[in-house]
Amino acid sequence: MQFKDYYDTLGVKPEATDAEIKSAYRKLARKYHPDVSKEAGAEDKFKSINEAYEALRDPAKRREYDQLRAQGYRPGDDFQPGGDFGGGGFGGAADGFSDFFESLFGRGRGAAPGARSAGPRRGQDLRAHAAIDLETAFAGGKQRLDINGRKLDVKIPAGILTGQVIRLAGQGHPGLNGAQAGDLLLEILIEPHPRFVLDGRNVVVTLPLAPWEAALGATVKVPTLAGDVDLKIPAGSDSGRKLRLKGRGMPGGEAGDQFVVLEVRAPAATTDEQRELYEQMAQAFEFRRW
Repeated sequence: MQFKDYYDTLGVKPEATDAEIKSAYRKLARKYHPDVSKEAGAEDKFKSINEAYEALRDPAKRREYDQLRAQGYRPGDDFQPGGDFGGGGFGGAADGFSDFFESLFGRGRGAAPGARSAGPRRGQDLRAHAAIDLETAFAGGKQRLDINGRKLDVKIPAGILTGQVIRLAGQGHPGLNGAQAGDLLLEILIEPHPRFVLDGRNVVVTLPLAPWEAALGATVKVPTLAGDVDLKIPAGSDSGRKLRLKGRGMPGGEAGDQFVVLEVRAPAATTDEQRELYEQMAQAFEFRRW
């Protein structure tokens, strides 16, 4: 279910007095009463106004609602009540009130103020995203991240992938009445890298080759996330050929591989001697285009 901002519904500030809340309610109730207003959705609006006023006019309900709102919820946020919430279940809210209202206050709408007090309640978990570079995802380590305006030192496990979640205990919404805070569920996003591309746990890199290296074969330095390694290029290699470096991908339960995609590039002939060499090659080789 979604969190409801009752102050926003009535158009008042959270610090509004009882008199201001009552005045705002009366004004809106007159405007959207189904017998008066012909606007589309007026009846639903009228129900929302009544529900907001019911929550805020009662000091005990308002105090409990304010404690929940102080946890950082905003309109539209997903809200899942804990075991200590509510007294009436979720099927078909009484008096037209929403499931959100019933989960907080139960069906005892007519109870005397203060008849139900809020007990200790664990804070709700908080979800956030964090972007890290590929090198950090590969090697792991501790990194300071800015999460919703908070600076947190987060331990990044080696080999973490985009979409995986790090749980930070006690860093979520605060608990009520002395209960423990919820957890922060940090979903990781690995930033694009200028050289490497991730494919699951495999790493892909494009390796430029000179025509003579591709034709004759060569041993060249290839970058990996753990440092450069020597790679033997077979003679007669074409662009698009893939060579595998086993176990050079992302670490984890089953380490990935690194795939090296060959790309033959012809250097520009900028001198007469270089152009002459290309002309000699043209005469010496039969080139089949298809």
